[in-house]
Amino acid sequence: MKNHARLAAALVALIVLIALGMQFIVSYKLTGSSGPAVWSMLSFFTVLTNFLVLVSYARMALTGRMLSAFWLAALTIWILIVGAVYHLLLAKLWAPVGLEWWANQGMHSASPVATFLWWISWAPKRPMPWRNAALFLIWPLLYFSYALIRGSFTHTYPYPFIDLNVLTIGQLTVNAIGFLAAFCIGGLAIIAIARACTNRSNS
Repeated sequence: MKNHARLAAALVALIVLIALGMQFIVSYKLTGSSGPAVWSMLSFFTVLTNFLVLVSYARMALTGRMLSAFWLAALTIWILIVGAVYHLLLAKLWAPVGLEWWANQGMHSASPVATFLWWISWAPKRPMPWRNAALFLIWPLLYFSYALIRGSFTHTYPYPFIDLNVLTIGQLTVNAIGFLAAFCIGGLAIIAIARACTNRSNS
């Protein structure tokens, strides 16, 4: 792994670490305790996906070893969907200020952009089979199951589009299909970009 790629990976990890740190402070102020703050944060796909990015990029920065093409592509589409969903659907639902605004921008804007720029610049892009787009759905499906199971015990849901306190099962199903379709389309786009980059480098 080249030094500049390693340094850039460290920068991505630092951006995400700062964003998560700010979100912890916000959550701590809301709950008054570190345990409930962490428990609250762990309910969000945004936080969990940013944590995956943090661990993955910190590992590359510390070890100098590139992660697999599949994992880096998967991380990229997951965090890009995080940003897209926030800015298209969720940002208009509230108006965070101060540190909360900075935390939201860090996790939903800076992290997706930094991750994508690193991926497009340095990630291995050997041609991936199109079926990988289906494999990219594993993490969203795992989170979806986790959020519903957790919500059945706590009676709270982190996002309005999975909130069974107000949605019917039919509405929840439609929303789930829509989001999985978005992840699938995004995955196909990432695979197409990777293939295009590979073809260009070989020409």
